[in-house]
Amino acid sequence: MLHTLIRSRSISSCLLVAIASLASSGTAFHLLPSPSTRHQHVRPNHPINKQSLQIMSSTTSTQEQGDGKFHFAIDRGGTFTDVHCKLPNGAELVSKLLSVDPANYDDAPTEGIRRLMDEHDPTGKKYPRGEVVDTSLIGSIRMGTTVATNALLEREGERMGLVITKGFGDLLKIGDQTRSDIFDLTCKAPEVLYEEVVEIDERVMLSEFFDENKSEEEIELLEQKSQLVQSSDSQDHWYSSNWPDAGVGKRIAGVTGEKVIPLRCPDADEIRASLQKLADKGIQSIAVVFLHSYVYPEHETMVGDIAKSMGCFSEISLSHEVMSMVKLVPRGHTACAAAYLTPKITEYLAGFTKGFDDGLMTNVQLDFMKSDGGLTPVNDFGGHQAILSGPAGGVVGYAKTSYRPSLDEDGNVVNKPIPVIGFDMGGTSTDVSRYDGTLELVFETTTAGVSIQAPQLDIHTVAAGGGSRLFLQNGLFVVGPESSKAHPGPVCYRKNGYLSVTDANVVLGRVIPAHFPSIFGPNEDEPLDLDGARAAFQALAEKNEAAKGRTLEELAYGFVQVANEAMCRPIRNLTQMRGFDITKHALACFGGAGPQHACAMARALGITKVYVHRYGGILSAYGLSMADAVVEEQEPSAVVYAVAKNDSSGFDEDQDPSASIREARLEHLAEKARSTLMKQGYSRESIVIEKYLNMRYQGTDNAIMIKESKNANVQLPYAKTFVEQYHREFGFDLEGRDLLIDDMRVRAFVPGATLTPPPAVPLIGPPPPAGSTRAYFENGWETVSTYSFDDLTPGHEIKGPAILFQSISTIVLEVDCIALVTADGDLDITVAPKKNDNDTKFDHGKEEEEVEIKEDPVQLSIYAHRFMGIAEQMGRTLARTAISVNIKERLDFSCALFTSDGGLVANAPHIPVHLGAMQSAVRFQVEYWNSEGREGIKEGDVFVANHPQLAGGSHLPDITVITPVFHDGKILFFVAARGHHSDIGGISPGSMPPHSTILKEEGARIVAFKLVKDGKFQEDGITDILVNQEFGGTRNLKDNLSDLRAQVAANNSGIRLLQQLVKDNGLANVEAYMHFIQHNAEMAVRKMLKDFASKHGKRAHAIDYMDDGTPIELTVDIDPLTGSACFDFEGTGPQILGNINAPPAVTYSAVIYSLRSLVGQDIPLNQGCLTPIEFKIPPFSLLNPSDDVGVVGGNVLTSQRVVDVVLKAFKACAASQGCMNNLTFGDDRFGYYETIAGGAGAGPTWDGRSGVHTHCTNTRITDPEILERRYPVLLRRFGLRTGSGGAGMHTGGDGVVREIEPLRPLVMSILSERRCLRPYGLEGGEGGKTGRNLLIKKGGIVLNIGGKRSGSINVGERLVIESPGGGGYGERSPTPP
Repeated sequence: MLHTLIRSRSISSCLLVAIASLASSGTAFHLLPSPSTRHQHVRPNHPINKQSLQIMSSTTSTQEQGDGKFHFAIDRGGTFTDVHCKLPNGAELVSKLLSVDPANYDDAPTEGIRRLMDEHDPTGKKYPRGEVVDTSLIGSIRMGTTVATNALLEREGERMGLVITKGFGDLLKIGDQTRSDIFDLTCKAPEVLYEEVVEIDERVMLSEFFDENKSEEEIELLEQKSQLVQSSDSQDHWYSSNWPDAGVGKRIAGVTGEKVIPLRCPDADEIRASLQKLADKGIQSIAVVFLHSYVYPEHETMVGDIAKSMGCFSEISLSHEVMSMVKLVPRGHTACAAAYLTPKITEYLAGFTKGFDDGLMTNVQLDFMKSDGGLTPVNDFGGHQAILSGPAGGVVGYAKTSYRPSLDEDGNVVNKPIPVIGFDMGGTSTDVSRYDGTLELVFETTTAGVSIQAPQLDIHTVAAGGGSRLFLQNGLFVVGPESSKAHPGPVCYRKNGYLSVTDANVVLGRVIPAHFPSIFGPNEDEPLDLDGARAAFQALAEKNEAAKGRTLEELAYGFVQVANEAMCRPIRNLTQMRGFDITKHALACFGGAGPQHACAMARALGITKVYVHRYGGILSAYGLSMADAVVEEQEPSAVVYAVAKNDSSGFDEDQDPSASIREARLEHLAEKARSTLMKQGYSRESIVIEKYLNMRYQGTDNAIMIKESKNANVQLPYAKTFVEQYHREFGFDLEGRDLLIDDMRVRAFVPGATLTPPPAVPLIGPPPPAGSTRAYFENGWETVSTYSFDDLTPGHEIKGPAILFQSISTIVLEVDCIALVTADGDLDITVAPKKNDNDTKFDHGKEEEEVEIKEDPVQLSIYAHRFMGIAEQMGRTLARTAISVNIKERLDFSCALFTSDGGLVANAPHIPVHLGAMQSAVRFQVEYWNSEGREGIKEGDVFVANHPQLAGGSHLPDITVITPVFHDGKILFFVAARGHHSDIGGISPGSMPPHSTILKEEGARIVAFKLVKDGKFQEDGITDILVNQEFGGTRNLKDNLSDLRAQVAANNSGIRLLQQLVKDNGLANVEAYMHFIQHNAEMAVRKMLKDFASKHGKRAHAIDYMDDGTPIELTVDIDPLTGSACFDFEGTGPQILGNINAPPAVTYSAVIYSLRSLVGQDIPLNQGCLTPIEFKIPPFSLLNPSDDVGVVGGNVLTSQRVVDVVLKAFKACAASQGCMNNLTFGDDRFGYYETIAGGAGAGPTWDGRSGVHTHCTNTRITDPEILERRYPVLLRRFGLRTGSGGAGMHTGGDGVVREIEPLRPLVMSILSERRCLRPYGLEGGEGGKTGRNLLIKKGGIVLNIGGKRSGSINVGERLVIESPGGGGYGERSPTPP
């Protein structure tokens, strides 16, 4: 019998194989409780083999009085299943076995239960394998499972069909139109979950905007007017009069109280016929997703009833039942996930239940863990709730065991609990989360390309784990994201595997082969292969310049440091990004691999406490045993919670407009949830009710879930909590805005077990070491003591460096760390701060200046993570604090760091067209303010600019905010944030006029202005600039000012993080590595150019044309020896009387994006990419115009054509749509702007992706329901333009069709390209179809309005945008005769 403490999902990869070999033979793994008895254990130098392995470990849990029943908590992972069991006498034990082992059993949880009952039944009853298990002694079974997660990742769910509103059949495929990796020319994306799509002719609209100025008589006439129920199967005439008229129909109060108009009710015969087609294809699972069903669910309910009556569908997922929240795309994806995954859960449950007698479903409390950390009965467990079912148990486990007060020896509270970071390191990835007294939830996440709209624990995952592969690329140490997986695994597995983090730990003596079973090699009788791992590092060192001069141990240690930094990055994002002080947290480490890295990571993060639980290897199963039983009820809302005072000084506490309806609805939800729990057998008294409101400021989109305050003395308590949380996270308040309720939510739960905090224990000194070993630490090789966890007693204290063995995991105690064994038998580790003298290294003293800092590839890799992490956190701050849809929702912004001379260091991968332009903007401000007669740059200054030709801008709506970083009166760095403002004046709403010819027609021009001076925001000055313009000022000053403040806040967050980086590492180091990182990018580009020259010659040439015939011509001459290149745009046409002129900064951005994409590897993105490049751009050409001409289209259209030309010259791929399809609409009350996806170009090995943003942009498109809720428009259709991609050996991606109808007269403007000339094909591939912009007049007349047009569109008219397809690649294979 093997007694052990291990955990399935996070076990280090080298241990998985060891345990697998034993488990596959039918051996049980479990830990017997023995609080007072010391077990025998394997000494470190004792030979280990499969036949004699006897690892035992004691428990220190209190043996409580049992209830005469077995209680099981089971974590079924993809590889292993952990079982925590409370015996009838109250004792606890754990067991582990393979999740899949058909030679020995059909189901792992069933087998785990059977084995434990067979051995520990108090009556001596036996439970033979192969017979159903008698459940009479089973009290409860709680289970977490990765079945749904694995099915989603591997796309192995149930065949399913999507039933959706007509005109939106491709919506979930398009999603938000972004691509996950902006530099990936293939634009890879996971496949959608559904197999077939059925579009139902139904439509509901909100009435608010349509009815806003209509009399009661007019509305009554509209309600009485009959709708012609017509439909057409011809997609060629989808824009005919068959669509129902807007506003015609009954006004009906929806769930939220908002009035809706059912424009077209679905036809029952059509529904039945469509569903039958799905059934005839063998599809038995469907998801029904209709627009605005969150507020008006009747149409979805009708389809669901018909589907049930047909009797041929086993799973019917209605989106309003799965999650009744606004946003069609994530709600639709969630409904699909439920339909796709729930049958898999059902299938698994069928296999599970057949192993037990009938009492399982009648007499046993059978619960499953949901993604929100709560238990739910088996019959209510849906696939969309199971995505994080496995990891959730671990979060509950560390929350229950690590977040507790410190007590003295008498049990008195000494210190309150401190927030805890959960660190769960697995084989291929690492999960991090945070706990501060409540489980932190998010309500919309993306997993495997599927947006899930459901309560889930806020768990951040990074692709770095024990099995992450190691590379040296372009002079950088790279860890992951590729994994060696279980097979073939790391090199040390002796299966011709890949060099991985596990190999590094083996080479460093941190994972010791002598402590693992000898089960490797062809005969499964050899230990881990230390020599093989060393040889692999040697081979890597011999062929990489970056390893020159390093020992193998230094090489391996470098990779461990980089892996640690990769895992620190999401922890920083989880804390610092949200305004939390990371140093005031503890790190709770669990999983098999985590304890090897936890102390080093804690020190890097400034954390001084690390907890390693005695059950750390099986914490998910242990957490399940303590989890709460939870029922959630939620409904959408659309009411005002608090009214802003007229003087913008807060909320009017005398008004509570939602009081009566709010309290009634919350109590209704509470009683509904309470009733559900009582039906499960819980008493009313045991149920705790928590009430929440999902709230947001008026005019914003991101809501915050606010828990009810218990302070009865506070007026508008939800508002007080909301403002406090908003201010903490965002740094400011939005005054003068009402507070709205989007959703009402109730969480009812029965609290699970809560552990009593252990008292302090008297120190008894160090335990006797079990042995010693040589291991590599920060100072090199050291001989350190080793300890067995089984030898430890409460009060023992161990000083690092040392290595501890805890069953199947190894705990590495770093230098100057002290581990204390608590009264419960856990480890409480104190981590000493990192020793350095960097606190004084801000100074530019002589001593520091004389020290030469040499480039180190390991430190270069770490700094690359840190610099990019700072830029990313700036971006997250901006997205959270901004007001406008453009920045907050569409993410049309970029953030970056610069050296003191304005050189780009790190630009987060936001919007590619900003990449090179921002450096020009920073350098201009430096030159401008330091020029003779100017006031100079002072501490407390923040600059703002947007002028494209003079100030390094891209186009006027892109406003850049630049902040210098000072110390002792000297500028150290700059940080900058550029965001697209929805309106800054000019001749048309949205400030994207199609026919502007001079710059001042496009809006406010800012060459140089101090937005903040002496620390004070210059509101009057910037207001004067934005409002007082010759062709009209901004139409939305309030949002402009709010977004500018958000940009300042983003810069301030970057400054704080940079200052901390300097404090930790010294100014000289940070400055040096800023330059080293630029040099690294330069070398990568030079190598790419030399490689191209060796294959294709040293000259490349391409030409393409704008729709008006203006050429963009490029000749690239490459020096094959140095990798330098001249990008000569001679032959490009002259500047035009229009607005597609592009300032040089836009060309720089297009080229830097192209070069980064051509490199094909993850390199730092900075000015070094352009260092090898000499630009020759003819003056007064399309790409280098005078400073007074229109340029608004150059940034969004010409930039795309420049990229097409560069990629054509380098023979990379066919042209993508070559356009951003810029649509603006508005009136004197608002302005709205969006860019629309198209087809991506095909390449040598890939088909072009359809309906995606390409190249110079990657902005999101507004969700259809948000669009119609916030703006006076009706979205008639949004789908793929089938057949628009160019044919070829690889086909180009299809463009999209987007049709919009105004609900009041609006000015609509379209600024687009590729309406005349097709996106080119390459190597014999055909070009993609050109786009079209159509205006459908009343009566059905269709007008082609060309590529650039602006004008008023009336109610009843519709604008149709058909975006271009991508070009094909290679000659199409001949069709067989």
